[in-house]
Amino acid sequence: MAEWIGINRRARRCYGFDEVALVPGDKTINPNEVDTACEIGGKRLKVPILAAAMDGVVDVRFAVEMSRLGGIAVLNLDGIQARYENPDIVLEKIAHASPQEATELIQSVYTTSIKEKLIARRITEIKRKKGTAVVSCIPAYAEKYARIAVASGADIFVIQSTVTTIRHIAKAYKSLDLSKFCKNTKIPVIIGNCVTYETTLELMQAGASGLLIGIGPGAACTTRGVLGIGVPQVTATVDAAAARDYHYKRTGKYVSIITDGGMNRGGDICKAFAAGADAVMIGSSFARAKEAPGRGYHWGMATSHVNLPRGTRIYVGTTGSLKEILFGPAKVDDGSQNLMGALKTSMGSLGAANIKEMHDVEVIIAPSIQTEGKIFQVGQRVGMGK
Repeated sequence: MAEWIGINRRARRCYGFDEVALVPGDKTINPNEVDTACEIGGKRLKVPILAAAMDGVVDVRFAVEMSRLGGIAVLNLDGIQARYENPDIVLEKIAHASPQEATELIQSVYTTSIKEKLIARRITEIKRKKGTAVVSCIPAYAEKYARIAVASGADIFVIQSTVTTIRHIAKAYKSLDLSKFCKNTKIPVIIGNCVTYETTLELMQAGASGLLIGIGPGAACTTRGVLGIGVPQVTATVDAAAARDYHYKRTGKYVSIITDGGMNRGGDICKAFAAGADAVMIGSSFARAKEAPGRGYHWGMATSHVNLPRGTRIYVGTTGSLKEILFGPAKVDDGSQNLMGALKTSMGSLGAANIKEMHDVEVIIAPSIQTEGKIFQVGQRVGMGK
């Protein structure tokens, strides 16, 4: 599996979405009759696509609408919604900043302290409007914010950082005991992010109800360029799914794998499920929704880091409503709308009746899958050539 890259050093070849394709099987199914539902922490979701905890994507309004449509959106408790009474004023400033000003402005915006009363208020607002309240924060604040979240009625709590492991070594502060946290928190806990078999297995053993898989693949993330770390999403998902299956065989507890980032069209999402994902998390596609608070802009979660930003602000535009992005009708030809329609059609063409059957479809290495026969699209920058 590994190739020599120099004297006494071998490296394993890993694969991303553009390098593989899915092979139809010996039967097909009516796309309207496949089951796309998934279960995370005991909650059954009609839409197995989560909206990422990014300030340009999720606010109270977006979370409520995503819930109404059958999915969940994660609200960032480290973000603007928990720092400002009126976050729209700040979001307007970010949207109107020049590319040269954007990073510095975002850094300054996030220096305002987080207000615990706003955490409780945002969760209460989501619940009052009959939405599913899923919230996220970094490990350093998890214990404090989880207490507020649970008391306010949150449904799922997410701990998220660039790389999360069971053994975080630090002398300057006390690291979070993830096993203790999962045991003591009265709602399901999703942990991220990781990309290896061993870490996935350890985080499952700690009691996570779901795991976010992916380091640096997001459209607005620059972690791979800044830090040089990451594993392409197909390989990362396959490895994590193998850990999930082993854990389930040994313990009888099924922990959902959520591929996080790197997907900006329907085909990528389908490939993530074929690699073993139970659900996916995306940001940039949802940042294009009319309901998204970013006004057509999207920025990485680590963009605001005061010393070493690992994200950037990108313009994705506003292309349609959240309903159109999820269920159509699609008004664009690049696969960024009607994501659920794409998933159902792919499942039907592959003969997969449900998400678990998607895990067993044949995947091939196909580096020409994006370019074969597409010379006119590439030349004219339309369809798959955009």
